[in-house]
Formats: sequence, structure tokens, C-alpha cells
Amino acid sequence: METGKIGFIGLGNMAVAMIGGMLKEKIIEPKQVIGKARTRETEEKIKNRFNILTAESNARVAAEADILFLAVKPVYFAGVIEEIREAVRPGTLIVSIAAGRTLSYLKKEFGREDCKFIRCMPNTPALVLEGCTGVCAEEKVTGEELDRVLALLNAFGRASVVPESLMDVVVGVSGSAPAYVFLFIEAMADEAVAEGMPRRQAYEFAAQAVLGSARMVLETGKHPGELKDMVCSPGGTTIQAVKVLEEKGLRAAVMDAMAACIEKSRNM
Repeated sequence: METGKIGFIGLGNMAVAMIGGMLKEKIIEPKQVIGKARTRETEEKIKNRFNILTAESNARVAAEADILFLAVKPVYFAGVIEEIREAVRPGTLIVSIAAGRTLSYLKKEFGREDCKFIRCMPNTPALVLEGCTGVCAEEKVTGEELDRVLALLNAFGRASVVPESLMDVVVGVSGSAPAYVFLFIEAMADEAVAEGMPRRQAYEFAAQAVLGSARMVLETGKHPGELKDMVCSPGGTTIQAVKVLEEKGLRAAVMDAMAACIEKSRNM
């Protein structure tokens, strides 16, 4: 499927993960990617790593891109849009990866009826091609155009279309979720270290346990509760650990944390 030239304004970790996945999966070629970073040092680093094109300005990237990813932090959006508003070519697909920046916000700030807008929320596991990305599009985006963007996003993990009303939930359940999982892995490793296991080995055991468990959920299609029951033998060690986690309120703590995250996203 022809994707044309892909532009990235912002070449931080998330953009690097996205570009790396697209190139690794051969969805695009390096010469199809043009980017601009805040610093020349970052630009040269990414250019040398991927052999992509870079530009002298954000406006130049916008002028050349058929699909334009806005990969900057929300606080910089207004300034970037001001720079590129007139440079974007008619028909360009503009894809935002920022939390809290709605489709209506993008349409209002650009003030362009001849452009089309998509929001997506990837997460940092995209760095290892295991990202999870929620996607929503305005009504002018055709099915074929959405498929083009989904093909790019699927290159570094899984991408799924959701209603825009659920994009803040996507932030809570996947966008910010790696931080919760890292805390869980760190806590498991800490206790293993307390019991005498070397730190590096403790992290490896804990991380692999989480990775394997996640793959079981995705690949077996079984309910997480069913998979949990399979591990909990009668009178065994696992059910004792589960009992303590329930007593300490693990589920409620996770749900409350996600609720706080989602509320923050809604108010950004």
C-alpha cells in the first residue's frame, strides 16, 4: 500500500520507536521519512542511525509530508501548529500522538478544511516493537487512509481503533500503563533480592514472568481469571500470595491509579 512521504515533527523516544518499527518491518524506506528535532544534535543522531531525511524547519517537513506525525509534547503544540499551519499541503493526513489534544482541538488550531486529522496514543514498549496504540479519526478520513496509518502503527506493535470518547481510557490502560508494570516488576525483584537472589537475575526472572503471562492472555484468549486459577493449586504457594495481594488491595489500588490517570488526561 503506497504511503508516500512520512513526516515527523519531533524525534524523541516515541518517534524513534515508530520510525524504527516502520523501517524494520519494511513498511517504508528511509528515503520516505523526513524529520525535524528541536536540536541539531538529535537530528544528526537520528539521521545517522536510520539514514532518513531531515529538514531545516518544521514547516519544510510539513510541506513535504503526505502523512505528518506530530510527535511533540502537548505543551509545544500551539507553537508548532503556528509554524506549520500554512505549509501543510491540502489532503495531508495529520496524526497527533499527544495526550489531551482532541480532534476538535486540532481542527480548530489548524483551521484547515483541506486536511484530515487522526489521533493516536502509542506507549513506550513501541521501543521494542511491542507497543499498543489506540487510534481515532475524524469523519473525513476514509477507510483506506485509516488503513494506511494503521499499517504504519502496527509495525511497532498492535494498533486498534477506538471511539475518541475512549482515548483518555487508552492513556490509562496502555499509554501510562508501562509505569505500573515496571513498579510491579521492581517490587517482585526487590523481594527476590531480599531473599538472596542477585539483582540482575531478579529483574530477569520478574520481567520474563510478566512477559510470558501477557503472551498467555493474548495468545490463548482465556480470561485472566481462568489463567490465574490454573496457577493456583489447592493448598499451594500461589494462592497464598494471591490472598495477600487481595488483602492489600492490589486490584483497588490499580483501578484507583488508572482512574486518576484518566481524569488527568481528560483535564489536560
